[in-house]
Amino acid sequence: MSSPELPHGLTTRPLVIGDSAEVTAVIVEQELHDIGSAEIEEGDLLGEWQRPSYDLTASTVAVLDGERIVAYAEHLGGERYDAAVLPSYRGRGIGTWLAHWVQSVARSSGAAIVGMPVPEGSAGDRLLTALGYGVRWTSWVLRLPPGATIETRPLPDGYALREATEADREQVWTVAEDAFLEWSARERESIGDFAARVWERPGFEPWNLQVVTAPDGSVAGVANVWNTAADAAGDVDTYVSKLAVAPAHRDRGLAQALLVASFAAGRSRGATSSSLSTDSRTGALSLYEKVGMGPASVWVHRAITLT
Repeated sequence: MSSPELPHGLTTRPLVIGDSAEVTAVIVEQELHDIGSAEIEEGDLLGEWQRPSYDLTASTVAVLDGERIVAYAEHLGGERYDAAVLPSYRGRGIGTWLAHWVQSVARSSGAAIVGMPVPEGSAGDRLLTALGYGVRWTSWVLRLPPGATIETRPLPDGYALREATEADREQVWTVAEDAFLEWSARERESIGDFAARVWERPGFEPWNLQVVTAPDGSVAGVANVWNTAADAAGDVDTYVSKLAVAPAHRDRGLAQALLVASFAAGRSRGATSSSLSTDSRTGALSLYEKVGMGPASVWVHRAITLT
Protein backbone atom coordinates (compact mmCIF):
# COMPACT_ATOMS: atom_id res chain seq x y z
CA MET A 1 0.00 0.00 0.00
CA SER A 2 1.41 3.39 -0.98
CA SER A 3 1.91 6.03 1.66
CA PRO A 4 -0.71 8.80 1.82
CA GLU A 5 0.09 12.37 0.80
CA LEU A 6 -0.38 15.51 2.81
CA PRO A 7 -3.01 18.04 1.71
CA HIS A 8 -1.83 20.53 -0.90
CA GLY A 9 -0.05 23.54 0.55
CA LEU A 10 1.22 21.88 3.74
CA THR A 11 4.95 21.32 4.21
CA THR A 12 7.11 19.37 6.64
CA ARG A 13 10.45 19.65 8.40
CA PRO A 14 12.14 18.16 11.48
CA LEU A 15 11.55 19.87 14.79
CA VAL A 16 14.16 21.99 16.56
CA ILE A 17 14.40 22.80 20.26
CA GLY A 18 12.98 26.26 19.61
CA ASP A 19 9.69 24.68 18.46
CA SER A 20 8.88 23.38 21.95
CA ALA A 21 6.40 26.13 22.89
CA GLU A 22 4.51 25.93 19.58
CA VAL A 23 4.32 22.13 19.68
CA THR A 24 3.11 22.29 23.27
CA ALA A 25 0.35 24.66 22.16
CA VAL A 26 -0.76 22.18 19.48
CA ILE A 27 -0.94 19.34 22.01
CA VAL A 28 -2.73 21.51 24.58
CA GLU A 29 -5.38 22.56 22.04
CA GLN A 30 -5.92 18.93 21.06
CA GLU A 31 -6.19 17.77 24.70
CA LEU A 32 -8.58 20.57 25.64
CA HIS A 33 -10.76 19.60 22.70
CA ASP A 34 -10.67 15.86 23.47
CA ILE A 35 -10.74 15.64 27.27
CA GLY A 36 -11.37 19.17 28.50
CA SER A 37 -8.02 19.56 30.25
CA ALA A 38 -4.36 19.90 29.30
CA GLU A 39 -2.06 17.16 30.58
CA ILE A 40 1.11 18.33 28.79
CA GLU A 41 3.67 21.00 29.66
CA GLU A 42 6.56 22.37 27.66
CA GLY A 43 8.95 20.88 30.22
CA ASP A 44 7.66 17.41 29.32
CA LEU A 45 8.73 17.88 25.72
CA LEU A 46 12.06 19.45 26.57
CA GLY A 47 12.83 16.65 29.02
CA GLU A 48 12.33 14.11 26.24
CA TRP A 49 14.14 16.12 23.58
CA GLN A 50 17.25 16.74 25.69
CA ARG A 51 17.90 13.05 26.36
CA PRO A 52 21.47 12.19 25.29
CA SER A 53 20.21 9.25 23.23
CA TYR A 54 17.58 11.24 21.34
CA ASP A 55 18.13 12.44 17.77
CA LEU A 56 15.58 15.23 17.46
CA THR A 57 16.21 15.75 13.74
CA ALA A 58 15.80 12.10 12.77
CA SER A 59 12.94 11.33 15.17
CA THR A 60 10.49 14.20 14.66
CA VAL A 61 8.40 15.89 12.00
CA ALA A 62 6.40 19.10 12.00
CA VAL A 63 3.55 19.72 9.57
CA LEU A 64 3.29 23.40 8.66
CA ASP A 65 0.71 25.65 7.06
CA GLY A 66 2.93 28.51 6.02
CA GLU A 67 5.12 29.11 9.08
CA ARG A 68 2.60 27.73 11.58
CA ILE A 69 2.98 24.25 13.05
CA VAL A 70 -0.43 22.57 12.77
CA ALA A 71 0.59 18.98 13.58
CA TYR A 72 3.61 16.99 14.66
CA ALA A 73 4.85 13.49 15.43
CA GLU A 74 7.87 12.10 17.22
CA HIS A 75 9.24 8.60 17.55
CA LEU A 76 10.43 8.48 21.16
CA GLY A 77 12.41 5.28 20.65
CA GLY A 78 11.51 1.62 20.76
CA GLU A 79 7.75 1.04 20.56
CA ARG A 80 6.52 4.51 21.60
CA TYR A 81 5.55 7.62 19.68
CA ASP A 82 3.42 10.73 20.17
CA ALA A 83 1.53 12.87 17.69
CA ALA A 84 -1.02 15.68 17.63
CA VAL A 85 -3.10 17.57 15.07
CA LEU A 86 -4.88 20.86 15.67
CA PRO A 87 -8.63 20.08 15.85
CA SER A 88 -9.34 22.64 13.12
CA TYR A 89 -7.08 20.66 10.75
CA ARG A 90 -8.64 17.26 11.36
CA GLY A 91 -10.40 15.30 8.65
CA ARG A 92 -7.83 16.15 5.98
CA GLY A 93 -5.62 13.06 6.21
CA ILE A 94 -2.86 14.60 8.30
CA GLY A 95 -3.18 12.06 11.13
CA THR A 96 -3.03 9.19 8.65
CA TRP A 97 0.09 10.68 7.05
CA LEU A 98 1.73 11.05 10.47
CA ALA A 99 0.92 7.44 11.38
CA HIS A 100 2.61 6.18 8.21
CA TRP A 101 5.59 8.48 8.80
CA VAL A 102 6.07 7.14 12.32
CA GLN A 103 5.73 3.55 11.16
CA SER A 104 8.49 4.12 8.61
CA VAL A 105 10.82 5.74 11.16
CA ALA A 106 10.15 3.05 13.78
CA ARG A 107 10.64 0.26 11.25
CA SER A 108 13.98 1.70 10.15
CA SER A 109 15.10 1.80 13.79
CA GLY A 110 14.39 -1.92 14.17
CA ALA A 111 11.12 -1.72 16.11
CA ALA A 112 8.66 -4.57 15.57
CA ILE A 113 5.67 -2.69 16.97
CA VAL A 114 4.85 0.96 17.55
CA GLY A 115 2.04 2.75 19.33
CA MET A 116 0.86 5.75 21.35
CA PRO A 117 -1.70 6.65 24.02
CA VAL A 118 -4.91 8.38 22.94
CA PRO A 119 -7.96 9.45 24.94
CA GLU A 120 -10.55 6.69 24.81
CA GLY A 121 -13.23 7.48 22.23
CA SER A 122 -11.37 10.50 20.82
CA ALA A 123 -10.78 11.28 17.15
CA GLY A 124 -7.26 9.87 17.53
CA ASP A 125 -8.65 6.66 19.02
CA ARG A 126 -11.10 6.29 16.11
CA LEU A 127 -8.40 7.01 13.53
CA LEU A 128 -5.93 4.48 14.90
CA THR A 129 -8.71 1.89 15.17
CA ALA A 130 -9.51 2.42 11.48
CA LEU A 131 -5.81 2.06 10.64
CA GLY A 132 -5.65 -1.33 12.35
CA TYR A 133 -4.10 -0.36 15.68
CA GLY A 134 -5.14 -2.57 18.61
CA VAL A 135 -5.33 -1.77 22.32
CA ARG A 136 -2.35 -2.98 24.34
CA TRP A 137 -3.28 -1.45 27.68
CA THR A 138 -5.47 1.18 29.34
CA SER A 139 -4.22 4.10 31.42
CA TRP A 140 -5.86 6.65 33.66
CA VAL A 141 -5.10 10.17 34.81
CA LEU A 142 -6.18 10.11 38.46
CA ARG A 143 -6.95 13.16 40.59
CA LEU A 144 -7.57 13.79 44.24
CA PRO A 145 -10.87 15.70 44.67
CA PRO A 146 -10.45 19.41 45.51
CA GLY A 147 -9.92 19.89 49.23
CA ALA A 148 -9.28 16.19 49.86
CA THR A 149 -6.11 14.87 51.46
CA ILE A 150 -4.57 11.41 51.74
CA GLU A 151 -4.46 10.00 55.26
CA THR A 152 -0.99 10.24 56.74
CA ARG A 153 0.66 6.89 57.37
CA PRO A 154 3.64 6.86 59.76
CA LEU A 155 6.86 5.41 58.43
CA PRO A 156 8.20 2.22 60.04
CA ASP A 157 10.98 2.61 62.59
CA GLY A 158 14.30 3.44 61.00
CA TYR A 159 12.81 4.85 57.75
CA ALA A 160 13.00 8.55 56.94
CA LEU A 161 11.51 10.81 54.26
CA ARG A 162 13.45 13.74 52.78
CA GLU A 163 14.36 15.55 49.59
CA ALA A 164 16.87 13.68 47.45
CA THR A 165 20.45 14.92 47.22
CA GLU A 166 22.89 14.65 44.34
CA ALA A 167 24.48 11.72 46.16
CA ASP A 168 21.16 9.82 45.95
CA ARG A 169 20.71 10.12 42.21
CA GLU A 170 22.17 6.80 41.06
CA GLN A 171 20.10 4.97 43.69
CA VAL A 172 17.00 6.93 42.65
CA TRP A 173 17.55 5.85 39.05
CA THR A 174 18.10 2.22 40.08
CA VAL A 175 15.01 2.00 42.32
CA ALA A 176 12.75 3.67 39.76
CA GLU A 177 14.03 1.70 36.77
CA ASP A 178 13.92 -1.62 38.64
CA ALA A 179 10.30 -0.96 39.62
CA PHE A 180 9.11 0.18 36.19
CA LEU A 181 10.88 -2.67 34.39
CA GLU A 182 8.85 -5.19 36.39
CA TRP A 183 5.90 -4.50 34.08
CA SER A 184 7.29 -2.45 31.18
CA ALA A 185 8.75 -4.40 28.26
CA ARG A 186 11.67 -2.17 27.27
CA GLU A 187 15.40 -1.80 27.71
CA ARG A 188 16.76 -0.19 30.87
CA GLU A 189 16.95 3.57 30.42
CA SER A 190 20.39 5.06 30.84
CA ILE A 191 20.95 7.32 33.83
CA GLY A 192 21.62 10.17 31.39
CA ASP A 193 18.21 9.79 29.72
CA PHE A 194 16.55 9.37 33.13
CA ALA A 195 18.23 12.53 34.42
CA ALA A 196 17.03 14.53 31.40
CA ARG A 197 13.43 13.99 32.48
CA VAL A 198 13.97 14.22 36.25
CA TRP A 199 16.64 16.45 37.84
CA GLU A 200 17.61 18.06 34.52
CA ARG A 201 13.99 18.77 33.56
CA PRO A 202 13.52 22.53 33.04
CA GLY A 203 12.47 24.21 36.27
CA PHE A 204 13.60 21.38 38.55
CA GLU A 205 13.70 22.22 42.26
CA PRO A 206 14.99 19.99 45.10
CA TRP A 207 11.47 19.29 46.40
CA ASN A 208 10.59 17.70 43.05
CA LEU A 209 12.50 14.56 44.07
CA GLN A 210 11.47 12.96 47.36
CA VAL A 211 12.98 9.77 48.79
CA VAL A 212 12.36 7.41 51.68
CA THR A 213 15.54 5.94 53.09
CA ALA A 214 15.82 2.55 54.80
CA PRO A 215 17.44 1.95 58.22
CA ASP A 216 20.78 1.36 56.48
CA GLY A 217 20.54 4.73 54.71
CA SER A 218 19.86 3.35 51.23
CA VAL A 219 17.06 4.71 49.04
CA ALA A 220 13.99 2.51 49.50
CA GLY A 221 11.41 4.60 47.66
CA VAL A 222 11.23 7.61 45.37
CA ALA A 223 8.70 10.13 44.07
CA ASN A 224 9.33 12.56 41.22
CA VAL A 225 6.79 15.37 41.40
CA TRP A 226 6.26 18.96 40.27
CA ASN A 227 3.64 21.69 40.13
CA THR A 228 2.18 22.40 36.72
CA ALA A 229 1.86 25.88 35.32
CA ALA A 230 -1.36 27.64 36.23
CA ASP A 231 -4.20 26.96 33.78
CA ALA A 232 -6.62 29.51 32.34
CA ALA A 233 -8.51 29.56 35.65
CA GLY A 234 -5.30 30.09 37.60
CA ASP A 235 -5.32 26.59 39.11
CA VAL A 236 -2.06 24.74 39.77
CA ASP A 237 -1.82 20.93 39.96
CA THR A 238 0.77 18.79 41.75
CA TYR A 239 1.66 15.97 39.38
CA VAL A 240 3.50 12.81 40.46
CA SER A 241 5.50 11.61 37.44
CA LYS A 242 7.21 8.65 39.09
CA LEU A 243 6.45 6.68 42.26
CA ALA A 244 8.50 3.59 43.04
CA VAL A 245 9.44 1.44 46.02
CA ALA A 246 12.16 -1.22 46.02
CA PRO A 247 10.72 -4.77 46.35
CA ALA A 248 12.41 -5.46 49.71
CA HIS A 249 10.65 -2.44 51.26
CA ARG A 250 7.10 -2.83 49.96
CA ASP A 251 3.87 -3.28 51.98
CA ARG A 252 5.11 -0.89 54.67
CA GLY A 253 3.25 2.24 53.59
CA LEU A 254 6.22 3.92 51.91
CA ALA A 255 4.35 4.73 48.69
CA GLN A 256 1.49 6.31 50.63
CA ALA A 257 3.94 8.33 52.72
CA LEU A 258 5.62 9.59 49.55
CA LEU A 259 2.26 10.58 48.05
CA VAL A 260 1.26 12.46 51.21
CA ALA A 261 4.59 14.31 51.30
CA SER A 262 4.55 15.08 47.57
CA PHE A 263 1.02 16.46 47.52
CA ALA A 264 1.62 18.45 50.71
CA ALA A 265 4.78 19.97 49.24
CA GLY A 266 2.86 20.94 46.13
CA ARG A 267 0.00 22.49 48.11
CA SER A 268 2.45 24.54 50.16
CA ARG A 269 3.65 26.00 46.86
CA GLY A 270 0.21 26.96 45.57
CA ALA A 271 -1.31 23.79 44.10
CA THR A 272 -5.05 23.32 44.41
CA SER A 273 -5.26 19.76 43.03
CA SER A 274 -3.10 16.63 42.84
CA SER A 275 -2.78 14.01 40.12
CA LEU A 276 -0.81 11.11 38.69
CA SER A 277 -1.20 8.52 35.95
CA THR A 278 -1.12 4.74 36.03
CA ASP A 279 -2.03 1.97 33.63
CA SER A 280 -3.42 -1.53 33.59
CA ARG A 281 0.03 -3.13 33.41
CA THR A 282 0.94 -1.97 36.91
CA GLY A 283 -2.10 -3.23 38.79
CA ALA A 284 -1.90 -0.09 40.95
CA LEU A 285 -5.29 1.48 40.13
CA SER A 286 -7.00 0.03 43.21
CA LEU A 287 -4.17 1.33 45.44
CA TYR A 288 -4.77 4.90 44.32
CA GLU A 289 -8.54 4.53 44.51
CA LYS A 290 -8.19 3.39 48.13
CA VAL A 291 -6.51 6.68 49.05
CA GLY A 292 -9.35 8.66 47.45
CA MET A 293 -8.12 9.33 43.92
CA GLY A 294 -10.44 8.90 40.95
CA PRO A 295 -10.14 8.84 37.13
CA ALA A 296 -10.18 12.24 35.44
CA SER A 297 -9.60 10.78 31.96
CA VAL A 298 -9.14 7.35 30.39
CA TRP A 299 -6.55 6.62 27.72
CA VAL A 300 -5.84 3.56 25.59
CA HIS A 301 -2.43 2.67 24.21
CA ARG A 302 -3.00 1.61 20.62
CA ALA A 303 -0.24 -0.08 18.63
CA ILE A 304 0.35 -1.81 15.33
CA THR A 305 2.74 -4.58 14.33
CA LEU A 306 5.26 -3.45 11.72
CA THR A 307 5.81 -5.71 8.72
